[in-house]
Amino acid sequence: MPILSPIRLTHAHSLMEGQLADHSVTVAEGLITQSPAPEINLQGYYLLPGIVDLHGDGFERHLSPRPSAPFEPKKALASAAAELAVNGVTTAWFAQSWSWEGGFRSGPACEALLAALQEVRADVLPDVRVQIRLETHVIDQHDAVRAAVARFGVDYVVFNNHLPEALEMAQNRPERFAQWAAQTSRSHAEMLAIVNAASAQDRDVPGALARIAAAFTGQGLRMGSHDDGDAQTRSFYRGIGAAICEFPTSFAAAKAAQAAGEPVLMGAPNVVRGGSQSGNIAAQDLVEAGLCDALVSDYYYPALAQAAWALVDRGVCDLPTAWAKISTTPARIAGLSDRGGLGTGQRADLVAVNMETHQAEMTLCAGRVAHLSGALAAKVVWARVG
Repeated sequence: MPILSPIRLTHAHSLMEGQLADHSVTVAEGLITQSPAPEINLQGYYLLPGIVDLHGDGFERHLSPRPSAPFEPKKALASAAAELAVNGVTTAWFAQSWSWEGGFRSGPACEALLAALQEVRADVLPDVRVQIRLETHVIDQHDAVRAAVARFGVDYVVFNNHLPEALEMAQNRPERFAQWAAQTSRSHAEMLAIVNAASAQDRDVPGALARIAAAFTGQGLRMGSHDDGDAQTRSFYRGIGAAICEFPTSFAAAKAAQAAGEPVLMGAPNVVRGGSQSGNIAAQDLVEAGLCDALVSDYYYPALAQAAWALVDRGVCDLPTAWAKISTTPARIAGLSDRGGLGTGQRADLVAVNMETHQAEMTLCAGRVAHLSGALAAKVVWARVG
């Protein structure tokens, strides 16, 4: 996709260094610069850093809109990337499980996603990567995981343990367990055998996780943990180098992470809906307590920007603070100093948002147009041909 010829965006409310003001922003050669260029008047718009999404699995609906109806992966990923751009996301990690569950959460499914994304990455915007959500009880597959990480250049792994939920479901909600098994084309008995086999690894899991985490550290990966229930769990993952605390389910876990200087991520849909769909702690409560550093899309990409506006509308914080939770801070957590702001020399990853509707009408990724719509589309087109 061609890079825009130099263009100067003027009279927008631009977010720079934590403040909104009438700053002009020039885009040239894929970067934000100070060079002179033809101007486009963006009065009536916010000009904001592109959103950086550290964890989202909304792409699954593009790959398999229904469990039994998969679609061609490369086209599905291109469609998912387009959805990101429409919602102002310029960098995103697709959260793909590598689990004992099998099906679309199996090791082969993860490798297939990585291979498909590798093929289409050069032809899609935004910058899309994969976060491997590595189940704790797949220690017999660690060699394959390490090989895939190296082969596909994975830069982010999060450990999670869904086994207690599966065991509780099997014991107390057998009908739901059977439905879950059926979604993976297994019988109740077959899925229970898989769950029990995974559970049998309990004693060996801590040591195996420490070893693979050490290997990941050597490969330069960032690591985190998912659904930490208490400070002790957070302490274990801190000890093996998994410093990112993703979706803690208790204040104790979030406080333990903050005390250690570790970033806490929560789901943007949780903020928008006013609570967790699974009954865990409310993300807004953590935000208000100063215990949430960044928000991620989780299962719904539009929730990122919606959550920022919800925090503003509810009086929790101002727009610069809210937007930082979906742009500047996630970029910092990911170690991406070239994005997350509108400073000179940074990638031209930015989004123009209509001040009245709060809709993203233009998304640029490294100076390339990923999305253009609404009144701004007409303004840009006429400015470029006039």
